Amino acid sequence: MARIGIFVPGTLKRMSLHDPIDATYFAYEMDGRRLLQINTSGRKDREIPDKVSQSMQLDQDSAAQLFSILKSHFGFK
Repeated sequence: MARIGIFVPGTLKRMSLHDPIDATYFAYEMDGRRLLQINTSGRKDREIPDKVSQSMQLDQDSAAQLFSILKSHFGFK
């Protein structure tokens, strides 16, 4: 599991479109801090279906960074 602190822009030499998967999110508060956790389980045809493969946490600062990135890239208002 990782709690994201800072989003850093990067570049890819080759981009590929991944298969869609489901994500489960958990919104909670711990030690007076609001956190959002996103878990993904990968594709349904995995050896162990529904086993969590990635887990990311955002706090208020990293969520604000991601919100700004999403607004800029996708033109959200």
